[in-house]
Amino acid sequence: MARQSSTQHVNRRDFLRRSAALGGVATLAGFWSSRSAAASKSANEKLNVAFVGSGGQAGFSLENLKGQNIVALCDVDRRRAAQAFKQFPKAKRYPDFRKMLDDMHREIDAVVVCTPDHMHAPASIRAM
Repeated sequence: MARQSSTQHVNRRDFLRRSAALGGVATLAGFWSSRSAAASKSANEKLNVAFVGSGGQAGFSLENLKGQNIVALCDVDRRRAAQAFKQFPKAKRYPDFRKMLDDMHREIDAVVVCTPDHMHAPASIRAM
């Protein structure tokens, strides 16, 4: 009995045709999603920004983004974040970024992660 391969034979022409079709679909999907994203915010509107890690290294980023709406500040060490809390008194304060993101995810446009290296990935993934 002859054994048949479990993989389907694809010639170069079919491969190129399928790749071009997939590329076209991906391009159109990107075009539509970027148009809807552009429609959601005007270039003149301020972003609602949340910070994970508000003390230490965050000072530079907070200074650069002070023209935006800083809506939430999160830091496990309230003493290190005291300056940021004083600078942005209207921003909601959180000791846990998970709680902040759960409570405010509809109000936040961008999240800046200013934490030690071992916390970058968990905070960034949760923010997305």
